[in-house]
Amino acid sequence: MKQKVRIELMEEVEDFLSGLDDKARRKIIYNLQKAQFINDSELFKKLSHTVWEFRTHYNSSYYRLFAFWDKMDKTRTVVVSTHGIEKKSLKTPIREIKKTERIRRNYFNNKE
Repeated sequence: MKQKVRIELMEEVEDFLSGLDDKARRKIIYNLQKAQFINDSELFKKLSHTVWEFRTHYNSSYYRLFAFWDKMDKTRTVVVSTHGIEKKSLKTPIREIKKTERIRRNYFNNKE
């Protein structure tokens, strides 16, 4: 199976993952690896025009890693994950979407 996208994790995601218990962290990493090869809205869902989330449900908690796309050129696409949260309900806080949009703007401004 061919990898469709590459996923990069920002430092805040690494910090978030390191604070989780081992089983939850492994489940999230497994889902991230799977999302690189298949399109599945249970794993990766669009939240706004520019913001997406990696979704993991484990042990009655919902884990979300927020992300945006960087289409580097015609052949390489990177999904940049900005930060993560654990929540108890399905509703995504709007402040998390806005945070991802702010990080995305800074990312592309610094890239130019």
